[in-house]
Amino acid sequence: MLRFEELAYASTPMGELTLRRRHVAAVDADVYEVKLGEEFLMSSLFTVAEEELARLGLSAVEAAGPLDVVVGGLGLGYTAVTALADDRLGSLTVVDALPEVIRWHQQGLLPVSGSLVGDARTRLVHADFFALMRDAPGAHADVPAELHAILLDVDHTPTFTLDASHADLYSEVGMRRLARHLGPGGVFALWSDDPPEEPFLAVLGEVFDVVEGHTVQFANPLTEGMSRNGVYVARRS
Repeated sequence: MLRFEELAYASTPMGELTLRRRHVAAVDADVYEVKLGEEFLMSSLFTVAEEELARLGLSAVEAAGPLDVVVGGLGLGYTAVTALADDRLGSLTVVDALPEVIRWHQQGLLPVSGSLVGDARTRLVHADFFALMRDAPGAHADVPAELHAILLDVDHTPTFTLDASHADLYSEVGMRRLARHLGPGGVFALWSDDPPEEPFLAVLGEVFDVVEGHTVQFANPLTEGMSRNGVYVARRS
């Protein structure tokens, strides 16, 4: 049995990007992993919190639909595919700064690629999500000017970003810019590698009317224990 296979490699402005598949004996299954340089970004072994980002975020949207939703960060595609499972969803725009990641899915390299790319509601957009949020609504032709929800899964946490240029989004000014892209009742939801922390909940509270922090716990077969991630959910009135 092949234990390790590199499926794709690219040199990007952010570093060396690698998609690989390896067999993990602890779960007797193939696992897909993304590395940026020497840092592990994501693994198909741990998708519970990414899926909960979509479920918790969209469950906070009270509109009947059809919903226009943006996902910031494509990655392995689990947040986006979970969003597609919501019957109210009308359009799903997935924004990623790395064209290589978009190409992986277009080439069908990942387990959920077919479901994602094959759904007519999906649009994969190569763009800088953080720059889009700084721009006025409607500035990008491929992104709806008024959204029902924005689901973000790019950085490790609000204070541990992949790139220094992302940091301003997590300030009060940055959140106010993002909120302009949401219509009345619109929801912003954010995945974090750590459980929700009070400083960022306070920032959200300055901008949004309803703010919640969710701790998502899931089994970790590598440590034989439990791991915890966080999902922030904030809604406009």
